Amino acid sequence: MAKTDYDLVIIGGGPAGLTAGLYAARARLHVVLLEKLMPGGQVATTDWIENYPGFPEGLSGADLVMKMTEQAKRFDLPIESREVQSLDLSQPIKKINLGDSSITTKTIIIATGASPRKLGVPGEDLFYGKGVSFCGTCDAPFYRDQVVAAVGGGDTAVQESIYLTKFVKKVYLIHRRDELRAAKILQERAFANDKIEIVWDSVVTSINGALTNVGSITLKNVKTGETRDLKVDGCFIWVGTTPNTAFLPDVVKRDDWGFIVTDQKRETSVQGVFAVGDVRDTPLRQVVTAVGDGAIAAVEAEHYIENME
Repeated sequence: MAKTDYDLVIIGGGPAGLTAGLYAARARLHVVLLEKLMPGGQVATTDWIENYPGFPEGLSGADLVMKMTEQAKRFDLPIESREVQSLDLSQPIKKINLGDSSITTKTIIIATGASPRKLGVPGEDLFYGKGVSFCGTCDAPFYRDQVVAAVGGGDTAVQESIYLTKFVKKVYLIHRRDELRAAKILQERAFANDKIEIVWDSVVTSINGALTNVGSITLKNVKTGETRDLKVDGCFIWVGTTPNTAFLPDVVKRDDWGFIVTDQKRETSVQGVFAVGDVRDTPLRQVVTAVGDGAIAAVEAEHYIENME
C-alpha cells in the first residue's frame, strides 16, 4: 500500500471533531485535525450551556470547548489552522487540497458543522447570544416568564415554539406567509397553545435593543407594507440551517437539504470517509450527540485502517 502522510485527517474542530481527535490520538493513530478558524465551532459562541452532562452548574460554550481542546491536546492531538479547499476521493488513498499544498490520508472524518440560516437584518449579528438565538433547547430557560419572538413556519420553528412555552410567558410566531409549512399535527398543537400568537404575512426587518439585550423587533406586513415594532425580550430564528459542505465532491451522498448521509458507523457513501456532528443527516444537533458521533467515527476509522493493512 502506498505511503500516506496520515492515517486519519479530521476536518473541523467543533465538539464532534475534537472528540474524534481525542479517541484517535489515544488509539495512537497518526492523525491531524484541521480547523480553518479557532477550535470550537458554533458552541464556542454559545453564551451558556446547561444541558451537557457532568456540569451541574452549567458553563459557557467557550469554556466547554477550551476543556475539550485541552483534553485532546493532552493526548498529543495536532491541531492545525488550515482550510480545506477540496477532496480527491477517487482512490483508496484520499488527497486533501489545502490550497498552497496537499496531504494524503487513509481515512477522513468530516466534522465541518452547519451554519444557521440568517435573516440578514440589522441587529441580528449584534445581539447574537444576547437575545438572538438559533436554539430553543439551549436557551429557552434563560427567558423564563418573558416574551419572545420566533421566526419561521416549518417543523422546527413550530416544534421549538411549542417547547419555548414551557418557559416563556408568550411566543409571537412570525411567519411570512398566511399558512404554516409544518406538519399538521404540529400546527394543531400550536393553534391550541394559548401562549403562542401567530403573526401572519410578516417578516422581521430589524432587531432592536440596548447593547446587551434585545428590546423589540420591527415587523413588516408583506401584503400591506405596514411596519410596526413588537416589544420582545428575545428573538429565536428558525429559517433553516446550511451544512458546511461546499468543498465536498459529488461522490459524497447528501440528502435533499445538503446534509451528509451516513450509516450507523457514521461512514458516508465513500468507504473510509466518515461524517459527524451537525454536518450529518441527524435528528438532533446538540453537543452531546456530536461527541457521540465523533467517538463512533474514530473507532470505526481505526477498524477501517486495520482492515486496509
